[in-house]
Amino acid sequence: MRVLVVEDERDMADAIARGLRRKGMAVDVAYDGLQGHEMAYVTRYDVVVLDRDLPGMHGDDICAALVESGALTRVLMLTASSSVEDKVEGLELGADDYLAKPFDFKELVARVQALGRRATPVAPPVLTVGNLVLDQSRRVVTRGGATLDLTNKEFCVLEELLKAKGGVVSSEELLERVWDANTDPFTTTVRVTINTLRKKIGEPPLIETVVGAGYRVPEPVVAS
Repeated sequence: MRVLVVEDERDMADAIARGLRRKGMAVDVAYDGLQGHEMAYVTRYDVVVLDRDLPGMHGDDICAALVESGALTRVLMLTASSSVEDKVEGLELGADDYLAKPFDFKELVARVQALGRRATPVAPPVLTVGNLVLDQSRRVVTRGGATLDLTNKEFCVLEELLKAKGGVVSSEELLERVWDANTDPFTTTVRVTINTLRKKIGEPPLIETVVGAGYRVPEPVVAS
């Protein structure tokens, strides 16, 4: 899941980003409204955690621009005010959810995860190919009943491949969906992660390389 945090209080923004990254999300941070608006325009995020009172460009205007663009991006609006009127106003602007400061971080994570599920085409909570099972909610992968010890990035790469339902996912798409904006686009990190993932999945191999296109996990052929 790709998340953008737009928050001018740097300590809070960085703390939110660190916490979401620990949950396996790819997180970018903007510290003012103009930067946040530009980043949200250039990259498709699943969720934008958006402070309302921002310098440069108000959070309300960013929210309205995202809604007008027709993007699937979901907006979780943060504000220092917890009044019903402010919540209603934020939701009427097009925000998908609203959270008042101070907030419990566990609640923030749960809300971001819920919005992320709504930002992408619906996929079953458990993805299965052959004897490999990926449980998205529990973040557990097993093959033949044995649990695989995957890093957050390996889990997310495998998740993206399985969600493609046999389709090809390019290295560029994996970088955009799994890593954040600080990742060098010319890095070999995708190939290295794929190779390590293949070793952990074991035999018979599941991940195919489609030369010049990317990677895929073919769906099993059903005998007629």
